Amino acid sequence: MYKKIIALTLGLMILLMACSNSQVKNEAGEMQKIKLPMGYIPNIQYAPFYVAVDKGYFADAGIEIEFDYSFETDGVALVGAGELPFAVASGEQVLLARTQDLPVVYVFVWYQQFPISVVTKTEMNVNEPRDLRGDTIGVPGLFGATYIGAQAMFFADDVNPATDVTFNAIGFNQVESFVSGQSDAVAVYSANEPIVLRSQGIDFNELRVADYVQLIANGIVTSENIIANNPALIRGFANALAKGIADTIANPDEAYTISLKYVENLLEQDKDVQMQVLHTSIEFWKAERIGFSDSVAWENMNELLVKMGLIPAPVDLSKAFTNEFIP
Repeated sequence: MYKKIIALTLGLMILLMACSNSQVKNEAGEMQKIKLPMGYIPNIQYAPFYVAVDKGYFADAGIEIEFDYSFETDGVALVGAGELPFAVASGEQVLLARTQDLPVVYVFVWYQQFPISVVTKTEMNVNEPRDLRGDTIGVPGLFGATYIGAQAMFFADDVNPATDVTFNAIGFNQVESFVSGQSDAVAVYSANEPIVLRSQGIDFNELRVADYVQLIANGIVTSENIIANNPALIRGFANALAKGIADTIANPDEAYTISLKYVENLLEQDKDVQMQVLHTSIEFWKAERIGFSDSVAWENMNELLVKMGLIPAPVDLSKAFTNEFIP
C-alpha cells in the first residue's frame, strides 16, 4: 500500500454524503455488496483481498466486495458518516478522525509493522537515524504515512525531527529524485521504492521504521454503528480477510497467479520484481494472531501524533480500536 494520501480531508464529507449507500441489509440472507476504499491502484500488495475473493471466503460470509481504487475517496470520512461499512486505513487516520468526533473504530490489523523506510546514499554512511542530523529528507508531502513514519523513527533515536532534520516535500517521485541526485535521502514504502531501486542496480542504505518503533499501520476500519448493529458482518469480513492473508503467506506463488485476474497490467510487469514486492509485504503481515492489534503500537502512535501537534491530546484508545472481532 503505498503512495497514498492519508491526510484526513474532512472538508469533503458533505459532498461525499451524497454518494449512494452501499450498506445493504442482509436479513434475508442475500449477498451484501460492499464498496471497499483501498487507497491506491490495483496492486500485488492487495493479494490477500484478491485471494479471499477468488477462493470464496468473502462469499461464504455473505459478502460481495467491490474494490474502490479512487484516490479522491476519503474512506475514513465515509465510514464515519455511515455511508460505507468498511475502509482500508492506517492507525493515524483513526486517531485523527476521532479528534474530529468521527465514530470510527479500527477492527483488524493487516500490516503488523509500519511499512516505511528512509533510504540514503551509501556515501552518506548512514547506519542509524541520528546519522541524519543536519540532513534533508525528501517526502511526498508533509502528511501521510511516510512523513509520520520518518518522524517516529527520529523520535525513537533521540533526534528531534522539528529541529535536527529538514523535510522537503518532493511529491510522489522519490525514486526519480533519489536516482537523479536531487535527494540524498527519501522516505519510502518499504515494499516499493527499495525494490525498484535494487532492480535498477542502485546502491543505498535503508533504515526501516519498524526496526525502531512499533506503530499501528494499515488495517480495516468500521464505525461504532456497525459494531452495535451488525457485529456479524464485521466477524465475517475479518474471518475472510484473515484466511486470505494466511493463504497468501503460505503460498505467494498461488497469490500472484490469482492477482493476475485482478491487477490488469500485472502480467506486463517484471515478475521477479513483483514477487519481491509480495515477499517483502508478507514480512509486514506475519503475526502469531492475524488481525490482532497491539496496544503498545496504539500508544506509540497516540504519543507521536501529540508530539507532532497533529492532535491536541491523546485519544481514548479504548474507543479507537478493538480485538473483539479477530478470528
